[in-house]
Amino acid sequence: MSAALQIELAQPVDTSDLRRVFGAFPSGVVSVCALVDGEPVGTAYSSFTSVSLDPPLVSICAAHSSETWPTLRAATRLGVSVLGVSHADAARKLSSRRGDRFADLEIESSEDGALFLSGAPAWLDCTVETELPGGDHNVVLLRVERMATSSDTEPLVFHGSRFHRLDPLVSPTRG
Repeated sequence: MSAALQIELAQPVDTSDLRRVFGAFPSGVVSVCALVDGEPVGTAYSSFTSVSLDPPLVSICAAHSSETWPTLRAATRLGVSVLGVSHADAARKLSSRRGDRFADLEIESSEDGALFLSGAPAWLDCTVETELPGGDHNVVLLRVERMATSSDTEPLVFHGSRFHRLDPLVSPTRG
């Protein structure tokens, strides 16, 4: 390890710097939505990951300060939509603390009340398995009950506090 890197790594952790460091790691974006008392409720998460194939589990991280998660937690089923490049505005709208999050969004509902965004690369119909404390968030394990994919839709990527699309790397041509 170089001396310069050792010096930088010796700096104490500051939350604004940590946010910048976390932002250096690209992640996918999902919406988690449901009908609760007949009304659509949902938000967007970039803290989504696969956890287990058997049993089928995925996770999100819900902030303790979230006003939406306590309502979603009570839903029978949660619709997780992996957002595509066409969903950047939907992700912003679902993350907003003001206004109608579902205005102008094309959504579909399951019989159990899970809500899904149309045109997503993948959909997971989930139930809450468990919640684990994790600092200022709860790590929420979701059990995948049903799922579907659409292979012709590109995923939305969140990196450096902005939305991006994936571009394949071009291999050098062999001469």
